[in-house]
Amino acid sequence: MSEVEIEEVNESIKELEPVDMLNHNDAEEKKKKKKKKKKKNNNNIKNIALLYPDEKYPEGHWMDYHHDFNLARVTDEEKRYLARDKEHEQRWNDMRKGAEIHRRVRKNLQNKLSPGITLTEVVDLVENATRKFTGSDINGDHVDKPMSQGIGFPTGVSLNHCAAHFTPNSGDKTVLKFDDVMKVDFGVQVNGYIIDSAWTVTFNDKYDNLLEAVREATNTGIKEAGIDVRLTDIGEAIQEVMESYEVTIDGKTYQVKPCRNLCGHNIAPYQIHGGKSVPIIKNGDETKMEEGEHFAIETFGTTGRGYVVQGGECSHYAKNTGALPTPNLTRAKALLKTIDNNFGTLPWCRRYLDRLGEEKYLFALNSLVKQGIVEDYPPLNDIPGSYTAQFEHTIILHPHKKEVVSKGDDY
Repeated sequence: MSEVEIEEVNESIKELEPVDMLNHNDAEEKKKKKKKKKKKNNNNIKNIALLYPDEKYPEGHWMDYHHDFNLARVTDEEKRYLARDKEHEQRWNDMRKGAEIHRRVRKNLQNKLSPGITLTEVVDLVENATRKFTGSDINGDHVDKPMSQGIGFPTGVSLNHCAAHFTPNSGDKTVLKFDDVMKVDFGVQVNGYIIDSAWTVTFNDKYDNLLEAVREATNTGIKEAGIDVRLTDIGEAIQEVMESYEVTIDGKTYQVKPCRNLCGHNIAPYQIHGGKSVPIIKNGDETKMEEGEHFAIETFGTTGRGYVVQGGECSHYAKNTGALPTPNLTRAKALLKTIDNNFGTLPWCRRYLDRLGEEKYLFALNSLVKQGIVEDYPPLNDIPGSYTAQFEHTIILHPHKKEVVSKGDDY
């Protein structure tokens, strides 16, 4: 190579060097920004008390009572509302705290959901974030007070024809697919006051009408709810809205049906079902809602027969209330002590026992179930091949208005 050619090559290299260095610097800068962004996102999940140092949490969505017999409450009771509600101020604040945590947990999850994620990863995202926000994680200030605040009940991730009560047991490798219909149902509790809220996740728009039917049915139930309202009237209104929808899936058209043996419910301290059921069909129940109660208004719609039955491996359990027998087995007594210390009457699942270090407990657990000390709640299924959807919110019946405490920008 001549001297002239060598000099030309050297000049070319000099021209390229700054460009390569610039590209290298850009790549490094992008890498740092991505790392910083990831770190920032992780820092958003921390004890909620650090974000609200005054411990006053945002109110939910307020709605007027629209029934004629409730109109007086909007005027006369408005004047006395502050005085009458003050005695419940801590309770409302606890529920608003739980609701704010619920909104933040589900936002964190919604940003990460996509086909290919395992159901175990989904529930871990929900439950680890809930523990972090409530301070009940391993380094949290409530770690030694597991029932003061934390997870309200196991995270439900029921798929397709399974409507409710499914959460993966340890070792479950089920993967969320593009054509799946997944109900995400989880709870947050603060001092025993449970926020119960759920929504349905789909990736394929062929299910849109199914989801719209159930969402609107739930919104109707919320609208109809009120002090002195009969439960059957709420169910009738929900049924009318849901059955007005049709959905066409893969060329076949279905009328959306309510799952008639599923329902909403009132919520008592440390009890997810407080004794009253809010039907999603007209059922003749003349029981009335009362001032100060709080309810989970939830509806389930299906392309199947509209009736669910138990089936599949059980994961959900809860200790029964009232006078209970003494466990027969020594191992069952030890297991019951773990349940009492960590859950009381709150629902729990087998994964939670695994996390606490319990091993080889299934025989003892089944013994507690047979004796009626613990209730098992197997998955609830419509017919195989059908699709079920769910939407749910928690509401509070204040003297003058109702508060949809769990409502957010997402649903």
